Amino acid sequence: MAHVDDSHSPHPFPDLHGHGLRLRSWDPDIDADAESWLRGVTDPEFARWNTPLTLIGDLAGAREVLRRKAAMAADGTSASYRITDESSGTTLGHVGVDGINHIFSTARVGYWVLPEARGRGVATRALRLAAHWAHTELALHRLELDHGIGHDVSCRIAERCGFRYEGTLRGAMFEAGRHDAFRDAHLHARLATDPEEG
Repeated sequence: MAHVDDSHSPHPFPDLHGHGLRLRSWDPDIDADAESWLRGVTDPEFARWNTPLTLIGDLAGAREVLRRKAAMAADGTSASYRITDESSGTTLGHVGVDGINHIFSTARVGYWVLPEARGRGVATRALRLAAHWAHTELALHRLELDHGIGHDVSCRIAERCGFRYEGTLRGAMFEAGRHDAFRDAHLHARLATDPEEG
């Protein structure tokens, strides 16, 4: 069960606690946040499966992306969380609830984990925490998650968190490192009425 702490947060969305993690908003003005973001999105394993709209290669670019994410949080359309270890505060990765649409009661979720934190269930725990919050506190009915076909680790994470496989989206994602070619993706979704996982 997620514990929400918004008593000390200047950000529009609260910190979330649970499963040994604390989810906190990224801060573009904190060097360590920008450095962690840059490491995450330039990691070869991340780049193999994800092609961001804005390709970045330096701290200035990372800060700009985080500023845009903060602006989307301010208008209520996206919640980007830095996954941290609840005890040490060490940054472990990212989980986001994006494209928040209160009219249709939907959003999209995504995540990545830094290399040194992989293999410890970080993405699974963070996704459970973020999904529970989105279904309860944001009162969203449907959360969608997609990943490139062949990304079996992401597929298993989705299924462990109750995101059922719904089909293949043809040409729905950019090919690795390109904005002019596309690949197929698996679509998973979780409804607020689905049973809790784990």
